[in-house]
Amino acid sequence: MEKEIRILLVDDHAVVRSGLSRIFERETSLRIVGEAADGQEAIRKAQELQPDVILMDIMMPVCSGLEALPLILEKSPGSRVVFLTVSEEEADFLQAVRLGARGYLSKSASPEEVLQAVKRVANGESIISPHLTNLLMEEMRQKSSLEALLSPREKEILQLVGQGLTNAEIAQRLFIGETTVRTHLQRLLAKLKLKNRAEAIAYALRHNLVGRGRDAGAK
Repeated sequence: MEKEIRILLVDDHAVVRSGLSRIFERETSLRIVGEAADGQEAIRKAQELQPDVILMDIMMPVCSGLEALPLILEKSPGSRVVFLTVSEEEADFLQAVRLGARGYLSKSASPEEVLQAVKRVANGESIISPHLTNLLMEEMRQKSSLEALLSPREKEILQLVGQGLTNAEIAQRLFIGETTVRTHLQRLLAKLKLKNRAEAIAYALRHNLVGRGRDAGAK
């Protein structure tokens, strides 16, 4: 007899939870043991119910799925979390993986994909929606190509921007003028299709350039 998989559904839309419940009713090995409408409720229910799998949205009021995830895993370490979300942002996906999610599915996934994902995650696998995998790989390929366009000096400045240094501090570190720093910064923003300094910092953090920048500065 197939082992029963106990599931906690977390989504702020009741209609979504209802639809998922109907999908899981088809499988005798899957049982919904609870529901939650936001991250805080999910933390409480996870601690109380200790489900095998938690199928959770990211964007919710009060407490998002990403905010709730660390506490959920702390209070229910045996649970495996799968995000089912409309978000196709690389930052959300990477953060989910870093925080310990075992699956990441788009809400455009078919009922069968959701069912199989829950089963496979319960059996110890990690699952990413094929659609999201292709999207993220293409986005990362494009960004890698863009980064290759940067000059060595522009890469160096991007690393230092990622560390939070001001233009004046970067100029002092690299022994160049502050105007030169601004010029290089404007060029790298244009090449990477970034809007401002904040996006440059986020880019450097996402691509692990900050550590490289510190190492380079220490030599």
